[in-house]
Amino acid sequence: MMAWAFNVAILFSAIAAAAAASLAIPLHQDSGTFVSNFGSNGTAMFLPLFFNTHNHHRHKDGFYPRRHLSSTPNARMPLHDDLLLNGYYTTRLWIGTPPQRFALIVDTGSTVTYVPCSTCEQCGKHQDPKFQPELSTTYQPVKCNIECACDNDREQCIYERQYAEMSSSSGLLGEDIVSFGNQSDLKPQRAVFGCETMETGDLYSQHADGIMGLGRGDLSIVDQLVNKGVISDSFSLCYGGMDVGGGAMVLGGISPPADMVFTRSDPVRSPYYNIELRELHVAGKKLALNPKVFDGKHGTVLDSGTTYAYLPELAFGAFKEAIFKELRSLKRIQGPDPNYNDICFSGAGSDSSQLSQSFPSVEMVFSNEQKLLLSPENYLFRHSKVRGAYCLGIFQNGKDPTTLLGGIIVRNTLVTYDREHEKIGFWKTNCSELWERLHLSTATPPLPSGTSQMNSTINTAPTLAPTLAPTLAPSQPPPPKAPGKIKIGLITFYMLLTVKYPELKPHISELTKFIAKELAVNASQVELMNFTPRENDTLIKWAILPAESAGYMSNATALSIISRLSGNGIHLPDSYGSYKVFEWKIEPPSERQQAAVSYKPVDSVVAEQELQPLQT
Repeated sequence: MMAWAFNVAILFSAIAAAAAASLAIPLHQDSGTFVSNFGSNGTAMFLPLFFNTHNHHRHKDGFYPRRHLSSTPNARMPLHDDLLLNGYYTTRLWIGTPPQRFALIVDTGSTVTYVPCSTCEQCGKHQDPKFQPELSTTYQPVKCNIECACDNDREQCIYERQYAEMSSSSGLLGEDIVSFGNQSDLKPQRAVFGCETMETGDLYSQHADGIMGLGRGDLSIVDQLVNKGVISDSFSLCYGGMDVGGGAMVLGGISPPADMVFTRSDPVRSPYYNIELRELHVAGKKLALNPKVFDGKHGTVLDSGTTYAYLPELAFGAFKEAIFKELRSLKRIQGPDPNYNDICFSGAGSDSSQLSQSFPSVEMVFSNEQKLLLSPENYLFRHSKVRGAYCLGIFQNGKDPTTLLGGIIVRNTLVTYDREHEKIGFWKTNCSELWERLHLSTATPPLPSGTSQMNSTINTAPTLAPTLAPTLAPSQPPPPKAPGKIKIGLITFYMLLTVKYPELKPHISELTKFIAKELAVNASQVELMNFTPRENDTLIKWAILPAESAGYMSNATALSIISRLSGNGIHLPDSYGSYKVFEWKIEPPSERQQAAVSYKPVDSVVAEQELQPLQT
């Protein structure tokens, strides 16, 4: 069994490399004053109104060059969710003693970290239970003082954030121990955060619990850690690519890769993280634009809380015309949502790794003449209704002269916000394998002591989904060799569909055939293990069995199946609504018979998963 597990680990490494496709994702809606555009299928992301508050660079010997941590520790944290399905990226943060877990949207356009408070009567139903300060032995309210806004009784500090799409968050400020998970070598720290007492709009309806504010400001989690002297004044984000999702985040500094591209970020220019963009090139040809077009109003702003990219009117017109000139072989089609005038094309094929054969490259040129190459996944998203079709993820920013660059621009790109040196760096990489790319090991610091029977969100460490990153990064990248010969008897996975089971039940046989076709197996190999009807959706556990004439699957077959599962390679008809595939697992032949008949009652509790984008 030890040898089998070891070979499975090698197989997982091969799968991770094979599944490094890309992902088209919408980010969190943290609204702002200067974006008036309308997004595509998914709401556009904006910045806050009130800002005060696939080229893998290898060494010549084939190994990734070693990167070293800076002298101060940092917090390495996985990112979850994805741009299109969820509308944002989240990370996990633990607050209190004992720690209570929260899924927080990482947002460089916000300056406050906040979670729903147990006293909140107007907060939505989110991924995790509300924060219960009365159960934390280390929680303290922030008492009213001259440096904060106070409640009506002038006893406690309060915060309030309002957003352009009419959503808002308000509540009390508290201080408690914040923990960063099992990949961090930064010990838990005391920090001030918002305990929400009211949510409205999108903040009320979103699945994520709250916001992790990474912007510039005294309440920003970055500023607090920097002011305590526990991290250097820097942080990094790395978003997964099209069809992959997830990614990684680092609070604190890392030594930048030698070929990282930098541009100046002037904190005086605007309250947001701006960059000095001067030119755009399409297919190697410079757009005929005055560089000042990218310096209007707030300038060019990079924001992790924004899904797509938004250009001023003149820049967008020139960009769109240049793209059209390069796509004469593709067919222009209607977008997935008739309410939006999306610019979409069919005929490029479903393999996102081959998009550069159909779509041109785009380059951003900065004031220092350094260039950032954008691959098609950095400006396209998949058409949700037409297979092999893609739409532009860059839009006109209404009449606003600000240039806003959201998460789509930096897919599979490590972005380092080096605030100490007033610059932002970009490095193209595979974000789902960032720790290996940077050659970083992991540490497991202690979380605050104490246990509680309160709920399952109080625990000590996150569990990573297999498509994101290994729980413990190896000391060096795995050698480029094929997995060992192991016998695989069963592959299981969960599928969550936004269709109620009574409506789904008559179509199970048809659904089985669709899954078999998408995974390139026989329908007889696809078996429904159990299903859990819920209020507005259905959770199904499937098993993929060996062919009838074989006692186990070949490594090649298993690799193909898991690559499709982890790479979002299953595409179902629209009649099945939205769906998500997650938590795949392989088992040896000795367990196959027992596993294949383990049909749970329909009301059984399924173990909590890290990724639950459609949770009701």
